[in-house]
Amino acid sequence: MEEIINAIGINNIIILLLAITFILLIAFLVVVVKMSKLNKKYKEFMQKLGNGKNIEEDLENYMYRVERVEKQNGEINSIIKTMDSDLEKCIQKIGIVRYNAFKDVGSDLSFTLAMLDENDNGIVLNGIYSREMSNIYAKPVENGKSNYTLSEEEQEAIKKAMESNGVQKLK
Repeated sequence: MEEIINAIGINNIIILLLAITFILLIAFLVVVVKMSKLNKKYKEFMQKLGNGKNIEEDLENYMYRVERVEKQNGEINSIIKTMDSDLEKCIQKIGIVRYNAFKDVGSDLSFTLAMLDENDNGIVLNGIYSREMSNIYAKPVENGKSNYTLSEEEQEAIKKAMESNGVQKLK
């Protein structure tokens, strides 16, 4: 290795290294000038694109608003899930049967009304009308059944409610 350095000469190596350094310095300056021009063109382009406003600031504002909306959507989804679980416990299914409880009374003035939630839990009301009085009886319903004896009309009203997807209309 020493023989090569001696053959070329130390002065020649220093001159060669200075030349390479000078070339690299010129290349660096060219890159800096081009980068400066590119940065200027970028700013002008963003100004034109934003109709005189800086589009970069608009994009940052837009991204901030998008993040805020995503946060609000998360909160809304959480509220909806809570409402959905609460809605399961609300009356959603109704079945009604009108009938004539006594032969001496005209028309179907007695009724049975079943009101159930999504899980078929609720109550069945039986309103019995006669000429002398009117009585209403209530029985709890769990999973479409009651621990109390159900009349044929009460069973029919519960069945109608369980099969319905909404309010049953009177016939």
